[in-house]
Amino acid sequence: MKKNKAMALTYEIKKHQHSFMLCFFFILSHFCLQFKPVLAQSSPVFACDTATNPSLKNYAFCDVSLDVSARVNDVVKRLTLDEKISMLVNTAGSVNRLGIPKYEWWSEALHGVSYTGPGVKFNNVVPHATSFPQPILTSASFNETLFETIGKVVSTEGRAMYNVGQAGLTYWSPNVNIYRDPRWGRGQETAGEDPTLNSKYGVAYVKGLQQRDDGKKDMLKVASCCKHYTAYDVDNWKGIERYNFNAKVTQQDLDDTFNPPFKSCVLDGNVASVMCSYNQVNGKPVCGDYDLLAGVIRGQWKLNGYIVTDCDSLNVMYWYQHYTKTPEETAALSLNAGLDLNCGSWLSNYTRSAVNKGLVKESVIDRAVTNNFATLMRLGFFDGNPKNQLYGNLGPKDVCTQEHQELAREAARQGIVLLKNTAGSLPLSPKAIKSLAVIGPNANLAYTMVGSYEGSPCKYTTPLDGLGASVSTVYQQGCDIACATPQVDAAKKAAAAADAVVLVMGSDQTIERESHDRVDITLPGQQSHLVTEVASVSKGPVILVIMSGGGMDVQFAVDNPKITSILWVGFPGEAGGAALADIVFGYYNPSGRLPMTWYPQSYADKVDMTNMNMRPDPKTGFPGRSYRFYKGPTVFNFGDGLSYSQYKHHLVQAPKLVSIPLGEAHACRSTTTCKSIDTLNEQGCNNLGLDVHLRVQNVGKMSGSHTVLLFTSPPSLHNAPQKHLLDFQKIHLKPQSAGVVKFNLDVCKHLSVVDEVGNRKVALGLHVLHIGDLKHSLTVRI
Repeated sequence: MKKNKAMALTYEIKKHQHSFMLCFFFILSHFCLQFKPVLAQSSPVFACDTATNPSLKNYAFCDVSLDVSARVNDVVKRLTLDEKISMLVNTAGSVNRLGIPKYEWWSEALHGVSYTGPGVKFNNVVPHATSFPQPILTSASFNETLFETIGKVVSTEGRAMYNVGQAGLTYWSPNVNIYRDPRWGRGQETAGEDPTLNSKYGVAYVKGLQQRDDGKKDMLKVASCCKHYTAYDVDNWKGIERYNFNAKVTQQDLDDTFNPPFKSCVLDGNVASVMCSYNQVNGKPVCGDYDLLAGVIRGQWKLNGYIVTDCDSLNVMYWYQHYTKTPEETAALSLNAGLDLNCGSWLSNYTRSAVNKGLVKESVIDRAVTNNFATLMRLGFFDGNPKNQLYGNLGPKDVCTQEHQELAREAARQGIVLLKNTAGSLPLSPKAIKSLAVIGPNANLAYTMVGSYEGSPCKYTTPLDGLGASVSTVYQQGCDIACATPQVDAAKKAAAAADAVVLVMGSDQTIERESHDRVDITLPGQQSHLVTEVASVSKGPVILVIMSGGGMDVQFAVDNPKITSILWVGFPGEAGGAALADIVFGYYNPSGRLPMTWYPQSYADKVDMTNMNMRPDPKTGFPGRSYRFYKGPTVFNFGDGLSYSQYKHHLVQAPKLVSIPLGEAHACRSTTTCKSIDTLNEQGCNNLGLDVHLRVQNVGKMSGSHTVLLFTSPPSLHNAPQKHLLDFQKIHLKPQSAGVVKFNLDVCKHLSVVDEVGNRKVALGLHVLHIGDLKHSLTVRI
């Protein structure tokens, strides 16, 4: 019993180690950023170093002329059971007799190479890496090309750091969870609330990370990982933690909302890994659920890669959820369910005894090790010295290049969303503004801009820095982020004397982060009071800038005519201040759109965060979630975003009728009651296309990119969404010019809905397409 208590205490400490680590790096970034230890350049870790040990040439697993399967089978059969077990954890063991070194699997690259995982280390050789905006802002660009380009840059910098021994090759990114609830602390890591946007973001980022420049599809530049599978979006809300949370999810919501981004990662992105989450789904720990792992990821989707736990998930399963009776049962349950790799030490500690007790077969361990080694083979880890391979020339010179830093600025520019703009407010003229008051807790805090899962940025440009590069500024902090005691008088004095005011408010990682969900979704503390007081004395435009991961109830600012503009900048990365200035002064025309609904505080007061249902329930008064199902009041809607130009839409081509050919023996041929057609077994669904062409004209006076969002409202059956996103594109237009945007849709994919038991069906009847204010009706029939 004493031993168990001691282990439980150890777990309680380990359970919070990630939060401790985040706090440590927060302090480090503020007080120790200038400290750069002098270290010599290291060498990368790799197997099959035949130059040093020529005898390794005799092993088939070192023979690059063989296929991956043959090489993996060869190495696995040479390992002892204990050696295999050492390969089941993130800090994988070495096998010196076979020339296999230790390898650290855990590296992170959410929006740049990150120091969060132990696989990455910054030193004087490579002290920094490009820090892009948090994904929530990047996704607001609705630009798939940008998503993939960022991934390419991150993988290049990751490879460069690997070549000097400062990083691994396996990156546990992106986060493709659905931003279901506005209070979730990790919403900033995601692409928002919509399954289509999350799917497209995930696929593009995965491709950017993984695809090689030589076109070898079976090989990887770096290995990506889509996380956290599945229905994971409660971290710590009112004492309810992710570690013991049981997500009660309908099959319809699972297949319609939570799983599509993961499915797309595997089927369309060919991602090398999927991470299972801490939580339970319908009473079963995800990392021990055979149906979800072996059944869906490996069975239905055919993952070509490995399944990994979130860190210490097996500890959680045993110590916190008390799901199994012994540690060995926990190890066996996860392995038998389809798990391949454990972030943590659980499998290295308990797998041998699980085998001895007959709970897991060695063949199951062989499967896991095979999947892990196959990934390393595809990365070239067993191909000898990486300096002789495709990316062997990359090094420190390829990190934080000017091109990469400019892309970070461009990503922030494309994502920033203009939410309110009174005539005569933005853009400001740098020639007309003689004095600009810059006020707020986030106006000059560099670290806030990079958000969580950050690395060490190339450099910072704060909002104050960016705005001050164009005009003379007067700065007042006003208050800290908690804003308990704002310095209202000093802020008002600065504002009253200025030609214009920029207030940079919002949140930071003390307000919303991993392991910390919000309760309130208003501006923290007395920030809104400070904003209102400053606006009341200002003589010119007042621009409210909200730096946050999640949406804020800023209805007071929407309604206040003295607040002339509102911008949301997310956590905009290292160049966020420069990008903000580009928007404010009109050097760049904003085109970002909100990737999530901004709810009023009343929503947070009424809705239990742990209610996983997406669809409303009239019986209980539950209002539903996201623009797809929620019909209540909002502050701003999904897809909202203004421009300095105006755009007109004209539908050039779209059918009014679509017929699905069915076989003569089909049941729906003999009845008039069919309301939907199953897409899985229906031959008529094959290659049934639908083209929508839209003419877009820029009728404004400024060049700009226009985001075109194509929605549909399907027939009201199977509790279908009231509206959902089909596709999106961006088009850049000069003033008074026009262009055509073409959407090529698949009828059975894009016009289908998920029924109550999780089957995808084409809804027969009237579908309404939405593009801005334009609507087009089409009928689907058999």
